Amino acid sequence: MSKIAAADIGKALTPGEVARRSGVAVSALHFYEKKGLIHSHRSSGNQRRYSRDVLRRVAVIKVAQRIGIPLAEIGRALAELPDGRTPNAHDWKRLSAHWRHDLNERIQSLTQLRDQLDGCIGCGCLSINACRLRNPLDELSEDGPGPRLLEPD
Repeated sequence: MSKIAAADIGKALTPGEVARRSGVAVSALHFYEKKGLIHSHRSSGNQRRYSRDVLRRVAVIKVAQRIGIPLAEIGRALAELPDGRTPNAHDWKRLSAHWRHDLNERIQSLTQLRDQLDGCIGCGCLSINACRLRNPLDELSEDGPGPRLLEPD
């Protein structure tokens, strides 16, 4: 965190203001900051202040989390954005295109899991007598523990 000029303090937002406007708890803002996803500055009274672009960054974080993007990946994506500038539609298009592939793979995996859920758990451990075609002689056990057929390649 760094000090900001007195003239800029009126434009900066308190943690409470950011929390209220973004819909996340102040503790979440502190967590995001600790993870390097957002940044704050210190006022002359040593109080934490955020620039207004943090509102859009928090929105990006919330949407990405909602679709299951890990925080580390969100951090890498946000690191590509210029500091001090609100992410715009072009930035979002670039970020979302990158995440689209991962999201499609997860959708495919979940669809496969849903479709096979009542017939086979994918590893043969509970269905060895009924799963001779998918896992003859428990061959999948050689690949390691857990559901082998349901994991992405």
